[in-house]
Amino acid sequence: SFAFRPVLIKLCYAVSPVSATTLLFLRMALSLPFFLAMAIWLRGEKPISGRDWLGIVGLGFLGYYLASLLDFLGLQYVPAGLGRLIMFLYPTLVVILSAFFLGKPATRKEIAALVITYAGIALVLSNKLGIAPEHRQFMFGALLIFGSAMCYAVYLVTGSQLVKRVGSARFTAYTMIVSTAP
Repeated sequence: SFAFRPVLIKLCYAVSPVSATTLLFLRMALSLPFFLAMAIWLRGEKPISGRDWLGIVGLGFLGYYLASLLDFLGLQYVPAGLGRLIMFLYPTLVVILSAFFLGKPATRKEIAALVITYAGIALVLSNKLGIAPEHRQFMFGALLIFGSAMCYAVYLVTGSQLVKRVGSARFTAYTMIVSTAP
């Protein structure tokens, strides 16, 4: 489903002139009732502290809203398949962020995988480097999608402890509800 989403986004862009924010609003509005129902169903669990609510609000904005917005914007300039290649860099970013901020050193296999992954992405993007306007637009879109992957990676790394305290289903429901507001 995660990889199919950009195909639907690209189809929407092709069928009708629609802005990324309108399309994102429709996506969020359609999913909101499901997450509200989920939140209501799980409300009887232990109370959430004020600090954890701040984390939920911040991560809902960063991990779902901003990451989705950057992805939707980037897909205006980048093909869906290439957009997913860039977006699926988020696990490598999780490894890097975890090493820097959580003190979890990367193994040799992980480092080798990082090198291979980024070399492959560089190879794929190398034919799009240039000063022509379409190349600049492509690179702009690629950077937007990379920003989306970075937001999602930060969300995963910083949210890991919060998920343990709040519970994954409640965390997902609440962060998705929060992400609908912007």
